[in-house]
Amino acid sequence: MLRNTLLSLFATTFSVVSAVQNIKVQGSDYVNNATSDRFQIIGVAYQPGGSAGFKAGAGFDPLSNGTLCLRDAALMQRLGINTIRVYNLDPSLNHDMCASIFNAVGIYMLLDVNSPLPNESLNPGDLSSSYNSAYLNRIFAVVEAFKNYPNTLGFFGGNEVIQDPGSQGTVPPYIRAVTRDLKNYIAKNSARNIPVGYSAADVRDFLADSFAYLSCDINGSTSDLSRIDFFGLNSYSWCGDSTFQNAGYDKLVQMFASTTIPVFFSEYGCNKVQPRIFTEVQALYGPNMTGVMSGGIIYEYVQEISNNYGLVDLYDNGTAALRIDYDTLQKQYNKLDIKQLQSGNASATALTSPKCSSDLIVEADFAKSFKVPSIPSGGQTLIDNGIKNPNVGKLVPVTQTAVKADVYGSNGGLIKDLAIKPLPEDQSNTPNGQDTTGSTSPSPSGTSSGAKPKATSGADHVGISLLVGIMALAILMFQHA
Repeated sequence: MLRNTLLSLFATTFSVVSAVQNIKVQGSDYVNNATSDRFQIIGVAYQPGGSAGFKAGAGFDPLSNGTLCLRDAALMQRLGINTIRVYNLDPSLNHDMCASIFNAVGIYMLLDVNSPLPNESLNPGDLSSSYNSAYLNRIFAVVEAFKNYPNTLGFFGGNEVIQDPGSQGTVPPYIRAVTRDLKNYIAKNSARNIPVGYSAADVRDFLADSFAYLSCDINGSTSDLSRIDFFGLNSYSWCGDSTFQNAGYDKLVQMFASTTIPVFFSEYGCNKVQPRIFTEVQALYGPNMTGVMSGGIIYEYVQEISNNYGLVDLYDNGTAALRIDYDTLQKQYNKLDIKQLQSGNASATALTSPKCSSDLIVEADFAKSFKVPSIPSGGQTLIDNGIKNPNVGKLVPVTQTAVKADVYGSNGGLIKDLAIKPLPEDQSNTPNGQDTTGSTSPSPSGTSSGAKPKATSGADHVGISLLVGIMALAILMFQHA
């Protein structure tokens, strides 16, 4: 009896490494490898500090601090998020704990391989010089850092690189080249296939051409590695209490109706009307769009000084406070029919891409040649041999589930018992009907700006010693059983 009690206590106190199931691209859908359920992205952009906060040699990025990731993962899990998009990463840092925490709660990661730092992205004004082996080493290093995490959903090879009329004639072949190089590297240096895609600006003049150019197969070959595996769209056309037609969502559905790869909003959430009401959520995950679209990523998790898109205010002392947008979005997510969203479509998963042809391109100034630039000098060696001294990530045990920092609701009340809840390995996180505003208690100050993280108390050390004793006793009992 005592042995069973100890085993039970041991199991609830110490976590094991449990992996989510890989998500694969199958036709125009994302599909869970284990369950064959369709996977719809219910995501949020995650870039604490914004692009301005990402600096060379700073020693941190959004996925390098496990304590902060634990706090944010707990809030995202309550919100109903199943995917984060992270824009700027330092591949030399250790991301194991953050990736493992998000994995434990069924949250996948879509990762940009580029950064705003010099030589870490394509320069539309100097493509041939910026596309070099040093740049390839950088983006391959991101692949190495994240390839072994099962919750890595995919890599963005570019974000809004085709951004104005001057770039539409020259940039597209280079995006295909980067896509080819990334997929080649993954094929030769990763144990599993990881999708590579592109995130486009919602510029309707060349949006359809961008999609057509990047998603077709050159020479009709299904093994064409320069073809993107998914297409993201940064769209802010639905503002306030708009409608399917007024926001132009009907036009988007028509544009992507014959897609052979997953298409989703890689950013959305117009903030021209405040506070945001997120009525577009019901349209995006409703019957008019789910036959074509694979969900979307709300912009953004953290409130930045330079904009007003955040769901959460973060403070330097580790505390956080929810904004009213968090509560509103949570209510919208809670209305979704998750079972319906997970239902598969056999015809969608059996689609094959069209053969590349200039006939696919409508705009006169858009690139019509599908001659992809050759890999730069030294690039093929990196692919064949792998980059030198890669920092390869791995899952690690998540032994702490409770959030120690104080987190406040939008009403100023302290959120009680905030913690992550690890999920079974075949599950992704989904909206669960929680109302975070109902889990708060009044705060003496009524604000979060002066709140301080709880210091480690003597009781914490006593608890650790007790757990060590329990482990030792359990081992002795096994030896004498």
